[in-house]
Amino acid sequence: MEFRVATEVFSGPMDLLLYLVRKHEVDVAEVPIAKIAEEFVAYLDVLEDLAIDQVGEFVELASVLLEIKARALVPRPEEQPEETVEPAREDLVQRLLEYKQYRDAAVMLEDRARQWELRFPRLATDGPVHRSGPVEVTIGEVQVWDLVGALSRVLRKRERRKPRQIVQDDTPIEVHIERVGALVHERGRVAFSELLEEDMPRSRIMGIFLAVLELVRRGRLSTRQERLFDEIWLEPRPAPAPVVEPATPSAEPS
Repeated sequence: MEFRVATEVFSGPMDLLLYLVRKHEVDVAEVPIAKIAEEFVAYLDVLEDLAIDQVGEFVELASVLLEIKARALVPRPEEQPEETVEPAREDLVQRLLEYKQYRDAAVMLEDRARQWELRFPRLATDGPVHRSGPVEVTIGEVQVWDLVGALSRVLRKRERRKPRQIVQDDTPIEVHIERVGALVHERGRVAFSELLEEDMPRSRIMGIFLAVLELVRRGRLSTRQERLFDEIWLEPRPAPAPVVEPATPSAEPS
């Protein structure tokens, strides 16, 4: 069964690159290309299995990273100064700095909007109350890329034990969603790695991963991670408070 993700959860290759840079706690202008390229390709392996719509953009950036890494490993002629700036790297760093600027501005505006919503609550009106569907939860960059990284580590461990076997699993995503949701609500807290068994087919692993993302997006689950590379925990998200319709004033007798 082919899984295809048509969602904005994965914000794009520059978002992943910025996440990896922040994970290494280095300045954006000092991107460790060799290390970042290896990790980026590891994440790309998972994204290709998920068949997300914009995977071609990730492949393009991965090729740029690998090209810069390859050029850095080529011995330089003695007459060439070591401080020569690689144009491809300089261009990539500039793009990353611009993306970081817009990304930080977007986060600031989102935080400000949430503060204003708390400061100026919406007043009840005499009109009918419209109930919306499940609230869409934005999965932040740390949560979604940490999940992808955790899945990548699980897959690498499996493949070191034994070669990859192609076993097709046709379980619908909704079935995985109900199973994972029921398990988390029953236990109250479930480790992400606990959902993935050692002998589980790769296609089923991808289905469970997509189910987790969908449950978080629908607002049914939340994710927690105490420290970088620690276990990721899935917990039930509290149900939103019910909407109370304003009382209709009774008509005064004539």
